Amino acid sequence: MKKNSITMKTGKYIFISFLAAALTISSCQEIIDLEPYNQISETTAFSNPDLIELTVVGMYQAAQRGYFNGSDWRGYPFGAAFVQQGDCRGEDAVNNAAFYRFTYEGTYDPTTANNVYYWQDTYRLINRCNIVVEGVKKAGADGIITVEKAAEYEGEARLLRAAAYHELLVMFARPYKHSSGATHQGVPYYDTPFTTQGAIDEGLQKGRETVAFVYGKILEDLEFAEGKLPLKASRTGNTKISRGTKGAAIAYKVRIYQHMWDMDKVITEGLKLIALNEYALGAQPWTCFASNYTSSEYIFGMENAATNHPGVNAALASQYKRRMLITISPIVWRNSYWLSDDKRRQEPEMVFTTNGVKFTNKYKDDTNYTDASPMMRYAEVLLNLAEAYARKENVTEGLKYLNMVRDRSLADIAAQSYTAANFADSKALLKAILAERRIELAMEGRRWPDIHRLQHCPHFPIDGIPAKLANANPPAAAFTLGSEYSGPYGVAAKPYSDFKFVWPIPLVELNANPGLKDQQNPGY
Repeated sequence: MKKNSITMKTGKYIFISFLAAALTISSCQEIIDLEPYNQISETTAFSNPDLIELTVVGMYQAAQRGYFNGSDWRGYPFGAAFVQQGDCRGEDAVNNAAFYRFTYEGTYDPTTANNVYYWQDTYRLINRCNIVVEGVKKAGADGIITVEKAAEYEGEARLLRAAAYHELLVMFARPYKHSSGATHQGVPYYDTPFTTQGAIDEGLQKGRETVAFVYGKILEDLEFAEGKLPLKASRTGNTKISRGTKGAAIAYKVRIYQHMWDMDKVITEGLKLIALNEYALGAQPWTCFASNYTSSEYIFGMENAATNHPGVNAALASQYKRRMLITISPIVWRNSYWLSDDKRRQEPEMVFTTNGVKFTNKYKDDTNYTDASPMMRYAEVLLNLAEAYARKENVTEGLKYLNMVRDRSLADIAAQSYTAANFADSKALLKAILAERRIELAMEGRRWPDIHRLQHCPHFPIDGIPAKLANANPPAAAFTLGSEYSGPYGVAAKPYSDFKFVWPIPLVELNANPGLKDQQNPGY
């Protein structure tokens, strides 16, 4: 820690994640490496409009790069790691090296780096958000910036905070429907910054809140953000997708309500987003990946640049393309709902093949690593709507939104587009929608969140973590189309009852935080 880090009364350094990170902005050098964020206190940071803007940008920097193993940045949580960890926790990607192996094989424990830094960096981000919220409120009240600008900045911070807490729930807690009323353990919740010893002392006594409580707080943040953030059209350049917008807040509400199984509100919020008239699918399935920052389909994602990205050991185009560390799994490649002439199989626009093995080409720039991270796409929102309507037994509307996404990828829309006659009932339609999610959102980190929430699907439940191929490049023959993949599997399935369905709270956190020491996920 830096020399101005606050220490505990015992003299030991505070190094639990949410306290180690940002006692002051100057103690956060490990998160924000660019001037002037690492040179000023949190008080000075909000002393004039220019520094306030830079401090808010620094909050996004914390979300994009993270901090790993002493000094490296690895894209935790939202620069890259949410994609890689979300893919490798599921069965539709294959890890083929040491990277992500603990995640892929489910051999993690309270000390393994991927889950430890996921927790620590996400709470570091939350603390940065809390610092911004407190700082801009005071700056607005003091007349340093307008009250309206302060509220906009607060909306950005609360959008990121909401996204961060949801990420923690999906990784470290059981799904919303695990208990009646979601009264089971979630994660610790903090909405005030750790910038004083008193705040630290109070924080050390807090344990885990219920899942329902944290979801409620997430929705409070998103409601505020929706009301205070500008439309995408009001942003300029890359900030149209890399800074918070009203549309991003609404889209996150759609996702949150889906995880809460409130399909009526999924529909309400999804239709609200469409009514903004700011988003549209690209003409081809690869359009949004060819030009992230100007895409009408991208809603939200972290900006990366040639001089500012998660690095060779984390950037998406580095891991998925240049180094080829994660492949598309034959399990999804041979899914019977994925037509053989679907444009999402097209090379080189969507995939590339090396020695018969299929890799995604969604992340293009393997030189400068400038691809935006895909935190939210319009296609996902449309599929969320389709699923909600199908679960409400409205085949007409469910089919409409499914076809909006799927049809652009068909070789012959007239012959291949779905009609109501293709489905015996709404359940059959739902099955097709769930398959479409796996195809459309493949290699974007969305498989694990779907596995997580679908544990309690009344029609097509997933029991735990599905079986996977072995941790290695699959043989070329495994990608041969014509039938669904049926084995061999090198990583056994883990039932929902297995304690490793959820990640453990890091040991360093339990040792340092009295409020959490007896609240580890059972089994660890």
